Amino acid sequence: MNFKIAIKNLFKDYWGYLSLVYILIITLISIFAYWISPDSSPNANQMNLKIHSKPPGFSTFKIKIPQNLKIDQLPILSNEIFVKDYNIENNKLFYSEVGSFSKEKKEINITEILKDIDIKEFELKYINKVTFYFGTDKYGRDMLSRMIIGSRVSISIGFVAVIISLIIGILIGLTSGYFGGWFDNFIMWLINVFWAIPTLLLVIAITISLGKGYWQVFFAVGLTMWVEVARLVRGQVRTLKEKLFIQSAQVLGFSSYRIMLNHILPNLLGPLIVISAANFASAILIESGLSFLGIGVQPPIPSWGGMVKDHFRYIIIGKEYLAILPGLAIMSLVLSFMILGNSLRDAFDVRS
Repeated sequence: MNFKIAIKNLFKDYWGYLSLVYILIITLISIFAYWISPDSSPNANQMNLKIHSKPPGFSTFKIKIPQNLKIDQLPILSNEIFVKDYNIENNKLFYSEVGSFSKEKKEINITEILKDIDIKEFELKYINKVTFYFGTDKYGRDMLSRMIIGSRVSISIGFVAVIISLIIGILIGLTSGYFGGWFDNFIMWLINVFWAIPTLLLVIAITISLGKGYWQVFFAVGLTMWVEVARLVRGQVRTLKEKLFIQSAQVLGFSSYRIMLNHILPNLLGPLIVISAANFASAILIESGLSFLGIGVQPPIPSWGGMVKDHFRYIIIGKEYLAILPGLAIMSLVLSFMILGNSLRDAFDVRS
């Protein structure tokens, strides 16, 4: 089928088009994550236990303490204090800290700062109101920022795993289907062996052998997904090899490399796009499962599966949003890829 016609058919499918738009939005968010994330610290890992497990929409004032002021109330590795209210009198900043049960206000002497700027300039420079639209996690980190940065893991692992599976699967499937013989029999035996092992167990075994880490998970997932690609390519090549235009190319003396690259591979683009969308969804699910088990992407790198793992116990104590929000993100992205894959299959169907 003509590629342009397939694209037109895709745009006629409302759910397929909507899924494609959603996937593109998530991809753009992952690319520009640190530019749009409210918490731009590495891995959105700015902690403050005073504001842990706050509900979505929680608002408070944030006071950024200048470096030249030495006070004991600052949280570890932070120069920020989250306060319920504050006031400035006699060159002193009085505030009630979030999470504090004491009715007495704490104070900071800001005389040195007010020598250079007035009170209004001080408030504009060092005090601002912040809203945590998705709430905060059990360590007081911004959930929205963690989810935005975490999208990079899901998109990246899908992309890397699909690329690895396509490279291995196309190479093996093309040569196996075109040449046949003992190599084809060996590849089919190998595919059956891989299919006999549950995918998650195989990924876990490869991950453990490679070690825990960011790239190790990517390669582990990619090395288990080539089987479906190789089987699909092999079947398509065996069918195309009997076509008249392939036989004509063989009679004209074209090399096997040229026939496979220039005449067979272009006819596989449709099926490969469809299976890539399905593999993208599978890779996201597998990575989420590995992170939930604790052998996926390791902290402090945020991942949606890891966020579910950290907070699934909070469901029974009335803070279910901590696990539901990343769970919904996983579900919506996987569902979008599955719908897109089905839409692409229908769009490339010659009977449609």
